[in-house]
Amino acid sequence: MALHLPLLMKDHVVGKRSAVTCALKCGNQCMSDTCNTSSNSYFRDIASAALSRRALLGGATAGALAIAVAGTTGAAPALAEGSAFAPAAPSAPAGSPLKFEAIAPVDYTVDEFTVPAGFRWHPIIRWGDKLWSDAPDFDWNAQSGKAQSRQFGYNNDYTEIQEIPGSDGTRAVMFVNHEYTNENIMVPEGTPHEEVIEIGLEAHGLTVVELQRRNRDSAYTYVVDAPLNRRFLAETEYAFTGPARGSDLLKTVESPEGLVAHGTFGNCSGGLTPWGTLLSGEENFHSYFRSPGTSAEDKRYGLADKATARRWEDTHPRFDTHNAGYEHAANHFGWIVEVDPWNPDSTPLKHTSLGRFKHEGANIIIAEDGRAVAYSGDDERFDYLYKFVSKAKYIEGDRGHNMTLLSEGDLYVAKFTGDSAGEIDGSGKRPSDGQFDGTGQWLPLILDGKSMVPGMSVEQVLVYTRLAADKLGPTKMDRCEDVEPSLKSRKVYVACTNNTNRGKAGYAAADEANPRNQNRDGHVIEIDEQGSQTTAGFAWNILLVCGDPATNESTYFGGFPKDKVSPISCPDNLAFDSVGNLWISTDGAPSTIERNDGLFRVTLEGGERGRVEQFCSVPVDAETCGPIVRDQDRTAFVSVQHPGEDGSFAKPTSYFPEYMGTGPKPTVVQILRAGSPFTDIKEGDEHFDAVLWAYNAGIAKGYPDYTYRPLAPVNRDAMAAFLHRMAGSPAVTLPRTEPFTDITKGDQHYEAVIWAYQNAITTGYPDRTFRPTEPIARNAMAAFLYRYAGSPATAAPTTAPFADVPAGSAFAKEIAWLKERGIAKGWADGTFRPYSPMNRDATAAFIQRVVVQEGVKFRKG
Repeated sequence: MALHLPLLMKDHVVGKRSAVTCALKCGNQCMSDTCNTSSNSYFRDIASAALSRRALLGGATAGALAIAVAGTTGAAPALAEGSAFAPAAPSAPAGSPLKFEAIAPVDYTVDEFTVPAGFRWHPIIRWGDKLWSDAPDFDWNAQSGKAQSRQFGYNNDYTEIQEIPGSDGTRAVMFVNHEYTNENIMVPEGTPHEEVIEIGLEAHGLTVVELQRRNRDSAYTYVVDAPLNRRFLAETEYAFTGPARGSDLLKTVESPEGLVAHGTFGNCSGGLTPWGTLLSGEENFHSYFRSPGTSAEDKRYGLADKATARRWEDTHPRFDTHNAGYEHAANHFGWIVEVDPWNPDSTPLKHTSLGRFKHEGANIIIAEDGRAVAYSGDDERFDYLYKFVSKAKYIEGDRGHNMTLLSEGDLYVAKFTGDSAGEIDGSGKRPSDGQFDGTGQWLPLILDGKSMVPGMSVEQVLVYTRLAADKLGPTKMDRCEDVEPSLKSRKVYVACTNNTNRGKAGYAAADEANPRNQNRDGHVIEIDEQGSQTTAGFAWNILLVCGDPATNESTYFGGFPKDKVSPISCPDNLAFDSVGNLWISTDGAPSTIERNDGLFRVTLEGGERGRVEQFCSVPVDAETCGPIVRDQDRTAFVSVQHPGEDGSFAKPTSYFPEYMGTGPKPTVVQILRAGSPFTDIKEGDEHFDAVLWAYNAGIAKGYPDYTYRPLAPVNRDAMAAFLHRMAGSPAVTLPRTEPFTDITKGDQHYEAVIWAYQNAITTGYPDRTFRPTEPIARNAMAAFLYRYAGSPATAAPTTAPFADVPAGSAFAKEIAWLKERGIAKGWADGTFRPYSPMNRDATAAFIQRVVVQEGVKFRKG
């Protein structure tokens, strides 16, 4: 059953932003009424009362924080119409070892993963990869909820990797959010509605999986059956913590005491705690529930009385809050989740002390006095920025104690004040002091365990945090996404991704912290807490006003010349490298600057402050998520989410990451220095590119000792395995009677051989043997590939296709077909050498030509 999506955004996007993404990721929130209709002052209304930031900071501090803007006015644009981006030579700011030449922006129609010269990319894990050996291999046409529950989930967003102590960097544990699903490109048309629901449910949630690699210069692979592997599913139990635990507002028929919730949905970004646990933000949870939609609470959280896109409410009553006993079911979502990846038996937590809203994520820094400080943005137009300060203090090495820090503390919401009253006109033109900046206050919602919001209890403030914040008059922001404190400078960076309603009739006008009307490209704010991390006052400035400077005069890059930056739009997730450079992943550039989204490095200190350099670009329709930068290892990681979002199961618009004619799969990708994943074949060797392609596509896996053995012959059973993987590793129905006498259940590649036999790719020998460990001859390989393609109609050759392949010889037609398609090129002496064994490197080359060059897909003959 296909999802019947209300594509309300289809006439409101430009470039290649997918209206499907709008429908599935956030329930067309941009086309709904603004959830925040509070009458508290917008930024511009209070600007005239602003204190001078310089007066607050004073003296040397003010000078140190000031951003030089000389020389940027009237600078030549980075890209003239039709011109090419001209990157600088490879370099790295602040002494980082990760040097690269910025890539040119990639057009939004390109279905490629692009990295700088001297780098390569490697898929670590894809949607559907099995985490345990008892799970089925992924099969596009044989999916089920049960299978998905044992496989890697869909749409990987926030990602974190921690090295396992004592492994010298060769082993690690990875945590991943699965934000949402797009069943229209996941499952075949005609799949029963009930099964589609179960597949979608189990594709949400979280994953913990172990990784391994040969050394710090090599790529990670994930480990099947590893002790720490875990899926967090729709029925996984989460324990509530904090003052709202046990509240009547959290009680349902499935949680009568309001102590637990089941599942986590809409998980966007997150953060690594100083004690090694992971935080995950429940963001667009409203799109999973049907609700009356009449109360102030429902309206403020975007809950409505309409069928959801996935219609989980058809089979699971908790997703319809009309149902008796489920009135508060939606209140179980919108929290910060904490997971211990080191203990697969632990119960994950939902922390009520951090408030309930559409959390993008949360990130923690330990304050000067030892308390944990968490920052979190509410990712919706005109909503707010929050800070939490723990009551108890961090104790180094005491994980049990530290895992209670987020259970109790003070909660604040931010109010920004500019110092350029009357100068902000919505054009993005900088005020007379040269920058957008000012001061701010953290307004207390909960302080010392008491509600600071008139008329609301502590429980009400935490469950309906948006309504509570409205009463205090914080600043309405342009969608605060990731909020990251730098452990180097202790400054805090806020990605405001965009707000196309800013300044429109009936909406808030621009202000100094959100200085552009119809802000399509977003901006990045830098906050400097005054006094300590727990203080109530802060200074701020805008580091980046994003966009393409070739077409957008309002862009600003921290004072760095506009003609020397990579264009960037819609900042989303943030990260830092080991020396404190900021890295930004984007989500939405196709709709604004008509470029694919990517990962960018931003220099924060020195004369090149504000320099933006693009490091990678993701495929068509995809967003870049979960950036991890390990510059000491000269490597980085991104999660590629919703590639090919605008396609369908039958007609994909992306083939990432396998590029083998099947649909797209969200994938966690590692970017590392160019080189070989194997010890015995390197760049420049014959067929190296083909071997690397086959490895990245999961067709050729190599040996446990990290060798590929390129000149070793391919055995017949291994050839069957290669073809089975090329076809997407479809499920195999085991025979009642064995077709061959010399290969039986349990033997290596047994299922692949049976699949090849059942699909007429191989017939074996007249004596009913398959001879699995014999090398496959080049003519037999030609027959296998020809049959894999469905035995296409081809006239038998009347002349010899090669000098040593007579027209009437065995498999001459198949060999002629390979030659005609450009798959087989033969030797320089005009021979094909039909009876010679196929080497492993040459096999990779043939397979790559079949899939990539000729676009041949598996067709049953």
